Parts: sequence; C-alpha cells; structure tokens
Amino acid sequence: MSILPIRVLGDPVLREETKPVESFTPELRQLIDDMFETMNAAHGVGLAAPQVGRSERLTVLDVHGERHVLVNPEIVEREGTLRWEEGCLSIPELYGEITRSARVVVEALDGAGKPVRVEGTELLGVCLQHEIDHLHGKLFIDHLSFLKRQKLLAEWETEKPHYPGLIRIVVAGTAEDDAHDDEKL
Repeated sequence: MSILPIRVLGDPVLREETKPVESFTPELRQLIDDMFETMNAAHGVGLAAPQVGRSERLTVLDVHGERHVLVNPEIVEREGTLRWEEGCLSIPELYGEITRSARVVVEALDGAGKPVRVEGTELLGVCLQHEIDHLHGKLFIDHLSFLKRQKLLAEWETEKPHYPGLIRIVVAGTAEDDAHDDEKL
C-alpha cells in the first residue's frame, strides 16, 4: 500500500465530474487500499478519488470504525436538515458550518462490485454527502454563503503557499492537529 499525495484547493481535478467505474480490477482494489491508507495517515474520515488526482467515481469512508467502499454512489433518499462544521483534507486547516440533509440513503457498489445500501445520519450522513459532492466536482465551501466563502478563500490564500504544486504530502505516523479529526472529510 502507498500513501498518495492529496490534491488541494485550486487543483482543477477537484472541480471535475468523475467517471463511473465499469470494471473491478486489481488496480482498482489497489487504489481503494491506497486511499484508505492515505485517509488514515491524514487523520480523515472520508476520501474521494479526485482528492488523490483520480477520475473514478469512488470514495472510501471510515466513520467510528465502520469502513465503507462506495463505487458509483448515488443518494436515493434525503430527509431533514442539520448544521455541521466541516473540514476537508483538500482544504487543510479551514472549516465551515454547512447545512446538509439530516439523513441520507446511498446506493452504490462495494469494492468487489456487489450492491450496497448505506443509511447515514450525523457524521456518517455528512461524510456521505461531502464525499459524493467531491465526485461531482463540488466542495464544502460551495455550500457557504458568498461572504463566508470569500472569507474562507482569503484565509486559504495564506495557507496555500504551504502546498507547492497544490499537493499535500501526508506521512504516516506524523502528529497533526487532532482537534477536528471527526470533521476532516
């Protein structure tokens, strides 16, 4: 397994629509394993393929020890609303309070191509919505009001120089700020 470089805000791959996965190859299995390793090293709870520079419609999640591989996921049910402070592995150190559906049901394929259905509320529900947004070129900042988004983007301008080439290199076993671990999607 390998830890992959994480693309950060400004990299065009984060704004592209992903392509549905059509075949379940050993290379796809390797990508899934590498994405889990990368997400864990970065102290995240979710990671989508575009965040590691890939175009596959694929995301991995690990919420409260419950791991999910979601290939070609679609939200098929939504209910209610909730506010949640979100962060993103592709926008390090910045957070925003976002309104999301309080409950979602997602249908997808697992890493072996078998159908799965995942129901999520609270952190899992937010994570599902956040990662599926990534697969459609959408970031959590797109859910902010214009003024809040502008403020966050101004803050990002001071952070961005820490990521030459718009790449975030994560090393396993490094101590990062764990204050917001449950919100790093």
